[in-house]
Amino acid sequence: MRRVYPNKDVCIGCHICEVACLTVHSASKDVVIAAKEEVATGLQPCKAVYDKGQISVALSCRHCDNPSCVSACISGALYKDQETGRTCYNEEQCVGCWSCLMACPYGAVRRNVTKGKIIKCDLCEGRDMPACVEACPNGALVYESR
Repeated sequence: MRRVYPNKDVCIGCHICEVACLTVHSASKDVVIAAKEEVATGLQPCKAVYDKGQISVALSCRHCDNPSCVSACISGALYKDQETGRTCYNEEQCVGCWSCLMACPYGAVRRNVTKGKIIKCDLCEGRDMPACVEACPNGALVYESR
């Protein structure tokens, strides 16, 4: 299965991957409207760039083979799609207990405080290439099987 892998050696912390993610998951598909208006309604990027000094890295769901977040999910909102290998999320089913957030060893499941639920990468379902990988100017994100 192909996954998004970060390369901290070439990440410059520009956050363009976050903007691309935000835009592709927005209702408008417009970068300005998404960033200025839709964020107020709870729209957040599925990935986050973390910076520490000169080191930056973009983290998102790793779609683990045996995801601990799925085991921790008390409502069944997180599940493993056996056909695609993706770790999927049903927002309607989420009760906002944050168990998955604590169980993820990568810190890739994040809180959406506005909605009281989680947010996680869906690998831009329906696209050939995740928007974050496509937008990264340095190739700090790759989409491949390992």
